[in-house]
Amino acid sequence: MLDRPFSPDTQIVSRKQQPPVLERGCDICVIGSGASGISAAVEAARAGRSVILVDGLPSLGGQAVNSIIGMFCGLYTPGKEGRQLTHGIADEIIRDLGATDDVKVVAGGVMKVAMYNEVALGRWVEKAVSAAGVTPLTGALIRGVNQQGRRITSLDVATRHGDVRITATGFIDATGDAAVAWEGGYDCQIHKGGQIYGSQMLVIEDFDDSKKPSWDEMATRIREKGGKYGMMRRDGFAASFPGRNVAIVNMTHIETPLDPFDAAAKQIDGKEQADRTLNFLHAEFPEAFGRARIRAYGLPGIRQTRWIVGTHHLTTAEVRAGTRFDDAIARCSWPLEQHHNREGYVWEVFPDDHIHWIPLGSLTVAGADNLCAVGRCIDADSSALSSVRVMGPCIAMGRAAAHALDLAGSGSVHAIDIKALQARLKDNLEF
Repeated sequence: MLDRPFSPDTQIVSRKQQPPVLERGCDICVIGSGASGISAAVEAARAGRSVILVDGLPSLGGQAVNSIIGMFCGLYTPGKEGRQLTHGIADEIIRDLGATDDVKVVAGGVMKVAMYNEVALGRWVEKAVSAAGVTPLTGALIRGVNQQGRRITSLDVATRHGDVRITATGFIDATGDAAVAWEGGYDCQIHKGGQIYGSQMLVIEDFDDSKKPSWDEMATRIREKGGKYGMMRRDGFAASFPGRNVAIVNMTHIETPLDPFDAAAKQIDGKEQADRTLNFLHAEFPEAFGRARIRAYGLPGIRQTRWIVGTHHLTTAEVRAGTRFDDAIARCSWPLEQHHNREGYVWEVFPDDHIHWIPLGSLTVAGADNLCAVGRCIDADSSALSSVRVMGPCIAMGRAAAHALDLAGSGSVHAIDIKALQARLKDNLEF
């Protein structure tokens, strides 16, 4: 002990030995708090299950909040009169944030989208989690997955305040990178011979929306002159939020590697691309954007990195054909949107009456009885995944996984009564 005075309200502590691991248990543990993870956690809690929701960031909301994606895509069928495909918490978000003008359903390029205020959405997520009785654990990264036979028994996670072990009956991998499946040693998939590019989203303000060019005009100018400003991507858009002097800008392509040092470098590169984008807008459309400035940079928007091997591999052919599976748990009409090259992307739009389906088998991890994956890391080929990884079907997948594990209990998610599950998901499967 140092021979010096200390404040009377101070206690001296030091770490002499390995501190004990804090243990917590629940029925269902959800890892990842984006659109699919929040949906899963809230649905499982409302079904009467105790739920722990884990996220690596210090706040909830995942990419929907922190990457400032700005719009819920995939909620509707194509066309200006599109019908809503996904319900559950999607209904509540549209209702609650719509009442405060923080959600606006607008006609997007090929179908309706729900534009949202990311700050209001973040608070909605926190309030919904609290109201449902979900226990959050933020700033927590997976260190190990413990198993017994075909079951995961617990997760070991690291936090800035110490290590935690979470035991649960069922687990939902909503990490986006299949982190639970990967750390558990289950087979996963990566894109062969390249990668899928993400986007650095940004919010701009102080522009003249009345003089903003059309999407087609803007895309044409990017193709013609984007290279002059050092822009990697040769397309994109600036979508104005109705009634607010802000726009969501998506004109970048960023690499999203799994190597941790590369990932850190690329997120800085993404902001540099965003700055070049603003320079382009200033110079090419001065009447609309001459005074525009960046209000916020989102975290890197990741489309696809690593995904599971499930019991069904959803294919592009099945998406195009609108194959309805016996174990269908969600539906979607979003285009095939493949961002697999630096300059542009594939955009294959479906007719107004098209619907494609997601089977439970694409969520259930081969070899694991109590693990489901949801969101952008389900089992599908890259092109098929591009059409179902948007937030509408992600919400539906989270809901389905929660009820599948609720029905499975201490048994296998591979052996549940599919008809009983589909009865719970009826409004996501039928009009």
